[in-house]
Amino acid sequence: MTTRSWLPGYLALAAVWGASFLFIGIGVREVHPVYVTLGRVVAGALTLLLVLLLTRDRLPRDPGAWGHLFVIGVFGVTIPFTLFGYGEQRVSSGLAGIWNATTPLLTLPIAALVLRTEKLTARRAAGVGIGFLGVLVVLGVWQGVGGAHLSGQLMCLGAAACYGFAIPYQKKFLGHRPDSSASLAAGQLLMATAQLLVVAPLLAGAPPDVTDLSPEVIGSVLTLGVFGTGLAFLINMRNIRLLGASTAASVTYLIPIFAVLLGVLVLDEHISWYQPVGAVIVLLGVSVSARRPTG
Repeated sequence: MTTRSWLPGYLALAAVWGASFLFIGIGVREVHPVYVTLGRVVAGALTLLLVLLLTRDRLPRDPGAWGHLFVIGVFGVTIPFTLFGYGEQRVSSGLAGIWNATTPLLTLPIAALVLRTEKLTARRAAGVGIGFLGVLVVLGVWQGVGGAHLSGQLMCLGAAACYGFAIPYQKKFLGHRPDSSASLAAGQLLMATAQLLVVAPLLAGAPPDVTDLSPEVIGSVLTLGVFGTGLAFLINMRNIRLLGASTAASVTYLIPIFAVLLGVLVLDEHISWYQPVGAVIVLLGVSVSARRPTG
């Protein structure tokens, strides 16, 4: 495998997912977060179904696979997408992108202590400790924490924790399956669509009237669905198969760069100095946790 075979998709995924926080921030201006999630998931599912049709592929046929896809739909799509939407009603899109970078840090203890797919060595535990220090820096705990800004950050952290569960779960229960990347990604989004069709009216009432929405918001949700969800999930599945789950997950290191830059340039957002500093400490902790022993 050459660098040319995986690097373009790896960088494209970082850019697309980094930009997603910008589009979420625009979408929740006029649409309830759960309906932003539903809109992007439906658009993403339709995109992948079209891919399956054009490639003459098919959805998984094993009922057991659909059970696992349902779980991944809950923790890899429905809950985290919605939490990021709620969070961006309270914090900037750039800060939400920074919190997304904690995903690999949270994946390790969940994989080791809950799913038993990894071992929590002393080195890895030290990395988690360094990362936790970075989380405190991002929060700016020395200033005192509280209010809507804190709740927004905790929602984004909760979303990252959901990803931290979904990634090793997917690796453990679906990583060995012969189904294509597009097939599994489409199944995941179809399960999430079914969940959201039930949950959205309960949380937010009737869906919004599309004719009352601005073109900017409609375009943002559609872009989130087609590119940030449908095609991004397809690229991510391919990366996992080419690089392995751990290396593929490292794309989250680059996402904050795109998220912060786009937030500043497009939405005129501002971040405090300690937030990117905390992000660097988090990534240092991830690096220590992921480093393989030598000798």
